[in-house]
Amino acid sequence: MPDKFCELGRAVLETEATAISNLIPRLGESFSDACRLILDCQGRVVVTGMGKSGHVAGKLAATLASTGTPAFFVHPGEASHGDLGMITPGDVVVALSNSGETDEINQLIPLIKRRGIGLVAITGQTRSTLATAASVHLDVAVEREACPLGLAPTASTTASLAMGDALAIALLEARGFTADDFALSHPGGRLGRRLLLHVADLMHTGEAVPRVGAQTSLKEALLEITRRGLGMTAVIDDNEQVVGIFTDGDLRRALDAAVDLQTVRVTEVMTPDPRLIGETELAAEAAALMERHSINALLVTDGEGRLCGALNMHDLLRAGVL
Repeated sequence: MPDKFCELGRAVLETEATAISNLIPRLGESFSDACRLILDCQGRVVVTGMGKSGHVAGKLAATLASTGTPAFFVHPGEASHGDLGMITPGDVVVALSNSGETDEINQLIPLIKRRGIGLVAITGQTRSTLATAASVHLDVAVEREACPLGLAPTASTTASLAMGDALAIALLEARGFTADDFALSHPGGRLGRRLLLHVADLMHTGEAVPRVGAQTSLKEALLEITRRGLGMTAVIDDNEQVVGIFTDGDLRRALDAAVDLQTVRVTEVMTPDPRLIGETELAAEAAALMERHSINALLVTDGEGRLCGALNMHDLLRAGVL
């Protein structure tokens, strides 16, 4: 029986994957028109849908709102009982209905038209009432539902969801929406931490930053590492410019080479020209840099290239960036 479950599950995924693939050649002038209509909108995008299409509409509204297009969901049944007042002449309505004949939505069409509001219809029937009345129609017709009975909205809702995502991301690109913009609408949780925290927010500063001069002995450098507890020390010149870094790994290599800890200078065993990061960079970029180069710590420089901080993997873990 478990094999049968997998067989049925694969059939559903194949059907829904086909439904999405079939949308690709349909993207043309109507899709561009829908994007332009929404970009030109002076108000907000009002997304509506009934039943399962309503759930997809709610997700589309949330995706638009978080990617730079002000949007909200209105239930079509509630709209005809007072909530239509939420829709203003400067808005654009995006209506989802697979059949295009949902009564609760089609009852709103005359009122939307009377107010001169743009209407984008996302339906599976190009000749339906909603499709023909819309300013722009996006065709999301599917050959069949993934449900073996052909009744439960499955492939059709997946196609509508994918079309909505395509619309939202096309608008995001057109608006020049950036990661910083995205962070402003996602300040909470791990996502917010990854996007909002900068290196300067997490780095060790002042006396907590291990540093030694270029003429320092290896013994003194080891004492500095021990005092600061970051497993490394920066090696700087007289102008606070970083010339190298000495880490636990460098110490192991020095011991393997049987150097004299008392007399050898740190510049002889350090790693020259280490990876650096600016204090204004995102903490997520620091994490990516560490992972890319398999290192556990970074020295931080200011706008003039002077040492101003230090950061290690544990700092990023504590902040929830990783």
